[in-house]
Amino acid sequence: MSLSPHEIAELRKIVSIAEKILAKATVPKKRAKIAASTTRPRKNARRKGRELVAFRKTVLAERKRGIPVAEIARKHGITPNYIYQIT
Repeated sequence: MSLSPHEIAELRKIVSIAEKILAKATVPKKRAKIAASTTRPRKNARRKGRELVAFRKTVLAERKRGIPVAEIARKHGITPNYIYQIT
């Protein structure tokens, strides 16, 4: 397969643009590892039926005991807004 002079010129333009982009790019610094207590154990999990009822009871009991909302949210991997929604 032979390329025409026009196609070769276009390829050279593409290569030069790619080289310029690579020259501007910076290597991202490594992120610090997040502590296990701040990660969400169940990402995008949906509770249904009995599991949802039991979860709500658990959250309500924790709220009655005076545990801070942020701590409950971190423990269960949910947002504080969701806790306020169900209480």
